[in-house]
Amino acid sequence: MEKWDELIDWRRRYESEGTFFIDQLKARGVKRVLDVATGTGFHSVRLVQEGFDTVSADGSQEMLRKAFENGFAYGQYVLKVVQADWRYLNRDVHGEFDAVICLGNSFTHLFSERDRRKALAEFYAMLKHDGVLIIDQRNYDSILDDGFSSTHSYYYCGEEVTAEPEYVDEGLARFRYRFPDGSEYALNMFPLRKNYMRRLMREVGFQRVDTFGDFQKTYHEADPDFFIHVAEKTYREDDVSGSYSPAVSTARDYYNSDDADAFYHSVWGGQHIHVGVYEDGDTIDAASGRTVERMAAGLNLTPDVHVLDVGAGFGGSARYLARTHGCKVTCLNLSEVENARNRAANKEQGLDELIDVVDGSFEELPFNDNAFHVVWSQDALLHGGDRIRALEEIVRVLKPGGEFVFTDPMAADGCARDALRPILDRLHLDTMGSPGFYRRELARLGLSVEFEDLTRHLVTHYGRVLRETEAREAEISRKISADYLEHMKTGLRNWIDGGEHGRLRWGIFRCGN
Repeated sequence: MEKWDELIDWRRRYESEGTFFIDQLKARGVKRVLDVATGTGFHSVRLVQEGFDTVSADGSQEMLRKAFENGFAYGQYVLKVVQADWRYLNRDVHGEFDAVICLGNSFTHLFSERDRRKALAEFYAMLKHDGVLIIDQRNYDSILDDGFSSTHSYYYCGEEVTAEPEYVDEGLARFRYRFPDGSEYALNMFPLRKNYMRRLMREVGFQRVDTFGDFQKTYHEADPDFFIHVAEKTYREDDVSGSYSPAVSTARDYYNSDDADAFYHSVWGGQHIHVGVYEDGDTIDAASGRTVERMAAGLNLTPDVHVLDVGAGFGGSARYLARTHGCKVTCLNLSEVENARNRAANKEQGLDELIDVVDGSFEELPFNDNAFHVVWSQDALLHGGDRIRALEEIVRVLKPGGEFVFTDPMAADGCARDALRPILDRLHLDTMGSPGFYRRELARLGLSVEFEDLTRHLVTHYGRVLRETEAREAEISRKISADYLEHMKTGLRNWIDGGEHGRLRWGIFRCGN
């Protein structure tokens, strides 16, 4: 127990955290807090010092004994301690709370999927209707994907203590702790991935989950030592955008901007915003239309078929499908500006009876299970912050026997993230999908997968867009800012370079269940 306080180093942890948790709670008007992972009492003592009515729970009597002693030692505070099992929290702890906190990488000690879900459900039930759960975890994604590196700036802050993994796989992270006196201890933990954790919280009932990296709102995924999830119980019936991930919100703001709207409407011809399949002499619009034709050719489309177009943009694909095959199409898209253009074009072409346009994100599809015969998407999934969640949502709304056809600009399998940094930074993304990623995740979800590699057209497409932009710059600069055009040209050159040097892939996926 003494070693635990030596490992944490209360003073340095206090300096590292600052007032982050206190500010989060005070901003929400929190009065009563349940600390479900009290340990030796660091956060419970801080909360009492700040005037919060705090109940300190832990599964270990020894931890609670030490926490009680620390409360008295750090200000003669008498902590209200209770021994409790997370799985039966409502049995062991009474009353409702404005906030539940589970900090210090504690949730990682649950190895059972069933126990994790049960514990989160208990946390949810302990909260008032507008309560908040704050839960943290080590950045296991970075450890699993890139290897271990830590500045030891947060949480485990003892200057003379080392904490390093001696074994890590998808089901176990075994950390070895070494102390100045030569003693060593090991702990086994479950390596929670960030998006998996976010998904569990949403499935329990938390509608909005904000995730911080080392207390910062913006960060590169590989950089933080720790993630902090702030999950709100409040139910927002009409606030769709409130549940958008940071990546989706960034894409939404971008495509809603006047510059982006004017650029894509002018250069792509106002129908499409995706990569084209080119033949000699093609315009961007013609090549973009050929992509739609090629994707549709493999589908059994009839007037009885209902298609969901995920990330529909200006709706050119939906209008082609409805006009050519008579099928009903629902367009889901995050940009209200693009959606307005889509609705206007549908009405002008007499297709508004066949096409619905819905504002929303593919990470949270506002549709019932088994609602669509076909799900269609073009170059949209890369904008998601949680692609696994998006794929799960797509499979959820797909009817048995349905088809999922999509394209997406991707990283080549095995391509290092740093090699794509210029593209990722331009898009405000941390990662891209890859053919291997989509094959693996879609197979996990029960879909067969075929991929037609058409990467050569990606290079052709972005080269064609760059030449069009430069040739028409004097004309389009009257309605598009010079700064936007310069950034766009830089971005296009990065896409071309990535494609020419084998770092990117693009093509058509055809999937069935």
